[in-house]
Amino acid sequence: MVQIASKNLTLEEFLKLPETKPASEYIDGQIIQKSMPQGEHSTIQGELIITINGVTKPQKIARAFPELRCIFAGRAIVPDVAVFLSERIPRNENGGVANVFAIAPDWIIEILSPDQSQSKVIAKILHSLKHGTQMGWLIDPSERVVFVYFSNQPPELFDQADQLIPVPSFANELQLTVGDLFGWLLE
Repeated sequence: MVQIASKNLTLEEFLKLPETKPASEYIDGQIIQKSMPQGEHSTIQGELIITINGVTKPQKIARAFPELRCIFAGRAIVPDVAVFLSERIPRNENGGVANVFAIAPDWIIEILSPDQSQSKVIAKILHSLKHGTQMGWLIDPSERVVFVYFSNQPPELFDQADQLIPVPSFANELQLTVGDLFGWLLE
């Protein structure tokens, strides 16, 4: 993440700025540009979107979005994967998915890039949990571990190939092990 000097912009002022590539986030009055995803990150992110949507979208339970700006509690964050219950997805007048998501995701997934600060990513997950997110994952491809953050209990570490990674109750049909997740990098 690259912190960009700002003249104490408000969230409203930040939201009027042109989009950046990679996306920038607004956290505690600071503009922080996300890292450009690399191979491992992109592979895991893409497969997660397909896998989660394959289980939750057909039954209209939930939907996973890549790199979606979520604006809530004075911040504008862009999780690697944001999952929303179907009934919470903001809609426009014709029923289509809205462009602005001014709510916390139900499930936030972050994939650590080599140059990212783990503590800043954890802080983003904890902030989301404090404001309504049910669960957060922090995936570390270099260490082959997944940290799972719950809204009502201490985080847990998953680092054994046969361990089933917990998911929010709305996605309980999703059965994904640590080995499955990191196996995508070998395909």
